[in-house]
Amino acid sequence: MRPIAFGPQVCTDLAGGSTREWLLPDGLGGYAMGTVTGLRTRRYHGLLVVAGTTPASRMLGLASLDAVVTLPSGARVRLGGHEWAGGVIEPRGHELLTSFELIDGVPRWRWRIGDVVVEREIAAVHGRAAVTVVHRQITGGPVRITLEALCAWRNAHGEQGPSLSVAPTADGCIVENAYRIAGPGFASAGEWFQGVRYREERARGLQDQENLWYAGSFHAELESPVEVVAWAGDLASPPAPGAVGAARRRHREVVAAAAPADSTEAALALAADAFVIKGPDVVAGYPWFGAWSRDTMISYEGLFLSCNRAAEGRELLRSYAATLSEGMLANTADTGDVEYNTADGTLWFLHAVDRHVTVTGDDDLFHELYPDLRGVIEHHLAGTRYGIQADPADGLLTQGVPGEALTWMDARVDGVAVTPRTGKAVDINALWINALAPLGFESLHAQARDSFERSFPTLTGQLQDVLGDHTLRPNQLLAWSLPHAPLRPDPAVLGRIGAALLTPMGLRSQAPGTPGYHGRHAGGPGERDRAYHTGTVWPWLTGPYADAWHRLGTGIPDVLADAERHLTEYGLGSISETAGGDAPHPGTGCPFQAWSVAEQLRARKL
Repeated sequence: MRPIAFGPQVCTDLAGGSTREWLLPDGLGGYAMGTVTGLRTRRYHGLLVVAGTTPASRMLGLASLDAVVTLPSGARVRLGGHEWAGGVIEPRGHELLTSFELIDGVPRWRWRIGDVVVEREIAAVHGRAAVTVVHRQITGGPVRITLEALCAWRNAHGEQGPSLSVAPTADGCIVENAYRIAGPGFASAGEWFQGVRYREERARGLQDQENLWYAGSFHAELESPVEVVAWAGDLASPPAPGAVGAARRRHREVVAAAAPADSTEAALALAADAFVIKGPDVVAGYPWFGAWSRDTMISYEGLFLSCNRAAEGRELLRSYAATLSEGMLANTADTGDVEYNTADGTLWFLHAVDRHVTVTGDDDLFHELYPDLRGVIEHHLAGTRYGIQADPADGLLTQGVPGEALTWMDARVDGVAVTPRTGKAVDINALWINALAPLGFESLHAQARDSFERSFPTLTGQLQDVLGDHTLRPNQLLAWSLPHAPLRPDPAVLGRIGAALLTPMGLRSQAPGTPGYHGRHAGGPGERDRAYHTGTVWPWLTGPYADAWHRLGTGIPDVLADAERHLTEYGLGSISETAGGDAPHPGTGCPFQAWSVAEQLRARKL
């Protein structure tokens, strides 16, 4: 894998370096996450963020471990940095950074203080809620290092409350009886650091300040590497030494197993690994999403089949099949209750099973799941939740009830769907026809395909988004891109869609100049949700766009190459959830998004 590296021009620049974020997932849904400069810009940033009963019910524990170096002269130099209420940055350790590197997925920083160079590396422990932070002296010295632990124990989506229980141990402390921090020469403290500010939360119109508890500090001479560990779970069982080397070795093994064709595919294979967690299951995006069935099934081929992880994928498909109810796949349990509220998640599941069987030849899985798969179709024919039912007159699928948004364009503002798309939607029916083909419903498949061909095309050859709605959106791509798509693509039509929707970050969710278009995905929650599917760019749509051209025997290497540059711009080594519809198309939403990575990787392997 090609390392991602920045020099002092980026590392010392708060504007450029603090918008580039790194991620270390733990394989359970938790993570460590921060920025190149070390500034915590989100309430989600921390060294130990622990997954709960669902991947999204995360708790933020160890927020930061601030380094202070004592030089031979006795001078103390702080290497950390925080933003405080009012916008003051103090200390300003980023100004001493000479480099940041992401090597085999493990971040490394180096600070220079005259002839002294100090290095930090951080690694998550795969399969445990644990993190290791290692400091080394590279040149100069001798120096002494102090590492100050700023702590919390609160929902990752919220702010720290007014109290925190900390119990000292022989080598550190235990916080809220939930996690432990251990290292050399611990000295207890006990003080609130008040008014820590998160600039990204302020930009998102959310609560942007909280207080953190200074639990104590670790002290050691830096003549040999100094290691501090933090972990949750079994507090009597610390992670094994050597976590940094172990993380690098595992990452190289993951990439090698995926058999990438080049360094970009290698980076994407490692990015894909971040979303596959114990279960197996899939985290839709970091830092705030958990598992969502629609995202999981759209991502399935890229995360599992394109990375040679079919055995894990097989078990995932079996476990998701067990959630079927009334012919619908459970959407998410992130909200605390299991929800069945999508019109397309179940159809994407049928597509994922079909792709698994086609690619792997796993007929045993198909026969095992066939009664469930056929049951999905039968429930859709009879009618299931939210008005989802095949119209007997034309075989097309209709869906929707007032107040709900059941397609992937599901944003709501004040309880009102922004893009309800009620009725016969083009993507839902493309998925429906795609699902009927391999399941033995020949006459129904023929009826629905013929009805689709008669009903959706317009005089220009483009397709209606929903019957009666001619808004130019990318959903029509599924009518040409899926393996059993109802239509054969027309290069002239694809060209017009690309001209209107394609950006360096992927395709817009709505064409500029159409009523209701929003080119800026920013501001408070309401502003962002209104723009979410009305102009905002979605990188995952590159996959269907590439498929449609591929069916014509044409590749789009220039479009796929755009993603390579994004790997160093926002979520390092990964692809963001969304981007602004208008230039310069800044990355928005989750910096690390499963279907964005999966579809780019899958498209490259066409």
